[in-house]
Amino acid sequence: MKTKEEIKKAIGEGKTFLGIELGSTRIKGVLVGEDFAPIASGDHTWENKLVDGIWTYSIEEIKEGLRACYRSLAENVKREYGEELTDISSIGISAMMHGYMPFNEKGEILVPFRTWRNTITGEAADELTELFGFNIPQRWSIAHLYQAILNKEPHVKEIKYLTTLEGYVHWMLTGQKVLGIGDCAGMFPIDGNTKNYNAVMVEKFDKLIQSKGIDLKLKDILPKVLLAGEEAGCLTEEGARFLDPTGKLKAGIRLCPPEGDAGTGMVATNSVGARTCNVSAGTSCFAMVVLEKDLKKLHREIDMVTTPDGLPVAMVHCNNCTSDLNAWINLFEENLKLFGLEVDKNTIYEKLYTLALKGDKDCGGLMSFPYFSGEHVTHLNEGRPMFLRKPDAAFNLANFMRCHLISSLGVLKLGMEILNKEENVKVDSVMGHGGLFKTKGVGQGILAAITESPVTCMETAGEGGAWGAALLAAFSVLGNGASLPEFLNKKVFADAKGSTMQPDAADVKGVEGFMELYREWLSAEKAAVGAEGR
Repeated sequence: MKTKEEIKKAIGEGKTFLGIELGSTRIKGVLVGEDFAPIASGDHTWENKLVDGIWTYSIEEIKEGLRACYRSLAENVKREYGEELTDISSIGISAMMHGYMPFNEKGEILVPFRTWRNTITGEAADELTELFGFNIPQRWSIAHLYQAILNKEPHVKEIKYLTTLEGYVHWMLTGQKVLGIGDCAGMFPIDGNTKNYNAVMVEKFDKLIQSKGIDLKLKDILPKVLLAGEEAGCLTEEGARFLDPTGKLKAGIRLCPPEGDAGTGMVATNSVGARTCNVSAGTSCFAMVVLEKDLKKLHREIDMVTTPDGLPVAMVHCNNCTSDLNAWINLFEENLKLFGLEVDKNTIYEKLYTLALKGDKDCGGLMSFPYFSGEHVTHLNEGRPMFLRKPDAAFNLANFMRCHLISSLGVLKLGMEILNKEENVKVDSVMGHGGLFKTKGVGQGILAAITESPVTCMETAGEGGAWGAALLAAFSVLGNGASLPEFLNKKVFADAKGSTMQPDAADVKGVEGFMELYREWLSAEKAAVGAEGR
């Protein structure tokens, strides 16, 4: 651990690395030194909005949030170390994966940003999956583009560049239209041999849209594919002034290839080697399983993406995780205030999450479907958050909280069963990170029961993808020819501390009983979606 004086000296000499991640509910920045330990952080809270049926964030919100996050970080540095943040060795940008951000020749966005949360491209996803013989999820950029073509949206003919959120931010800061391979794999299928967009599928898509009168070439509008460690441009004068309007931050700082939150999550948990798995659980939830070989067959419930250095990854992506949990916590906080009690929000979370450990293993006949939006694993294009219980259920607070915690990972459980039972995929370790794991031993134990595997949470995992982005930034400068797994194993995580929980047999059995009811009552969720407007 560096002393405060050593950290101050490193900041003054610009021997630091910055990672910024634009997550679903928070934009976070983490500054690390050459020992990769976080030395400062900053953040900005935001929330997506449902506008005209589209989950989105405005360009203004993106810009204002990014600046607010950086300002918060710079203030933290000044307050803790008495130094102005003027120079940085390298910067890494990360954000929510996938989605749709099309721009015209002037660099203006043509339609509001369509985030990963939208499930409005079912027709396109189905048709492209059949055309390619490769699973195309609804949230992927190519599905959004083709759906816009099917819908005859007029903006399509004006598209000159199509990217994701972190690709947009990186472009704004550097002028470079590039993207890390992990998130490129969420725009369009990647060829594992060439480490580029699948040329055969690109040709098929171009012919398909030409038959519909659309004169676009994918190679002209998609970002350039980059691997972790490759050159990705530098902070321009305009980019520096945007990020830091005070003028203190220097231009010319190197940026690493921008990556999606799944990629930075893999890095932050040292889960980039074969047979590793990490689970990120926050507003959304996903498991990233790094494969030894390709899957035997196509599964519509499983997405095929890559690590930041191009290894194949089976991804179980769930649109919904803790949003409903958070809504209930807010309700409990409101109840406390009604009685004149002011309790710290973190304390409320800790008390209620810990109470869940005392509940019945199968939740005593309570059930929750935390679907704010649709879920492709359960084949729903929309969601309705629901809570149900049997008439004779053991309806108490412990079971209520346990029910919501397990159900937040219910869709993940269904996806992991496909990999485990149908594909016989093996993993040596599961790393957990994200908000669900902040209360020690609660979310971690439930995930161990869900995956039936040991689950490790590292002390640094709380820093999440922003720290992972900082590590990718450091790799671009300090990698010295090592592979990404070598760099992480030998330099970053050699002395990492964490805790591991083995799956408890009673918890596993309880989850199995809960999931039987989950599958049975899923028809109620589907009926609620289908009954809308009647």
